Amino acid sequence: MINLELPKKLRASSNQAHQVASEIFRPISRKYDLAEHEYPVELDTMAAMVEGLAASGTTEIGGAAGGRTAKGDKPQIKAEDLAVQPTNTNGGNMSALLNALETSWGDVGLMLTIPYQGLGDAAIAAVATDEQLESFGKVWASMAITEPSFGSDSAAVGTTAVLDGDEWILNGTKIFVTAGSRSTHVVVWASIDKSKGRAAIKSFVVPREAPGLSVERLEHKLGIKASDTAVLRLEDCRIPKDNILGSPEIDVEKGFGGVMQTFDNTRPMVAGMAVGVGRAALEELRSILTDAGIEISYDKPVNVQSAAAAEFLRLEADWESAYLLSLRAAWMADNKKPNSMQASMAKAKAGRMGSDVTLKAVELAGTVGYSQRTLLEKWGRDSKILDIFEGTQQIQQLIVARRILGLSSAELK
Repeated sequence: MINLELPKKLRASSNQAHQVASEIFRPISRKYDLAEHEYPVELDTMAAMVEGLAASGTTEIGGAAGGRTAKGDKPQIKAEDLAVQPTNTNGGNMSALLNALETSWGDVGLMLTIPYQGLGDAAIAAVATDEQLESFGKVWASMAITEPSFGSDSAAVGTTAVLDGDEWILNGTKIFVTAGSRSTHVVVWASIDKSKGRAAIKSFVVPREAPGLSVERLEHKLGIKASDTAVLRLEDCRIPKDNILGSPEIDVEKGFGGVMQTFDNTRPMVAGMAVGVGRAALEELRSILTDAGIEISYDKPVNVQSAAAAEFLRLEADWESAYLLSLRAAWMADNKKPNSMQASMAKAKAGRMGSDVTLKAVELAGTVGYSQRTLLEKWGRDSKILDIFEGTQQIQQLIVARRILGLSSAELK
């Protein structure tokens, strides 16, 4: 059975993230929505606070078997039962999910530009060796996958990496790189041998100061305007030989499953962002409906309640399912269980829910929802990207279908 109560350590971290969202993000949310590409200097204060908490061990999340108790207490289960008790770990993935949820409740654009919390960091955590984690574990890394010639088809990477002595030389163009102009490092997907197809696609950690790496332009966007989205160019960009994540060997049988493990970590986190934005919209909508005299009851059938109340209950149920799917995907990642299908299910459900909930909230709130008097219209704009990046809605459904039907990417396109 699944226990829906958060562990105490995760609860404390989640509460801290919520305080950041409430005290720092919400007050400046509209300011940076209107000032696209302006760096939110307030985040430096927050980053310093997070670093201090991490140094003290406050934000470290650990897991334990079901019988763990307070220090010095006796176990609550018998010793002979421990052998058959599965380990239940709530670690880095669950912590990242809950922190993303809470900070996105404040402002998802600001969440995406938090120093040292980039999507590339999840990629490093997913496939880096122990030695690389020592080197890159505390960098601020953005993720560079998409190119002008492709979007969701990650196997179509055209950027190349050629080994030249003790250095890799990278050439190519990456688009829609979140935090691409602000991060200290960029995780770049590139092919080391075009003739070997997707098996030769690897990820590389490129420092910001690497010769040949440049920001070509910043995009103007519908939403998440507090976050910079960059076009990056790599022209004979040289990085150290050891900056290739994982093994440099090409395993044709394995394909590019190594780099794709990145998504098993990041997709639940993006789902968590959508869950956070959706919850913000539901809370604001409930307040507006209550002020308008509309009663929302959990004791009466929806068919005897007002249309607005019935719609709110539908949206809330949809949100709940996205939340639970996200928790499951993150928990599986922490417990070393294959979660590719569950990560895609969470991402697909949460992405669709986020757009549906926020736009319906704008509609039900009427003129207040469409105006800038509340943040509802902003959340409606912000939520759309969460159904697109890290794999579109259609790609997620395709992955889920392949897993359920047991078909390969060649068999089901």
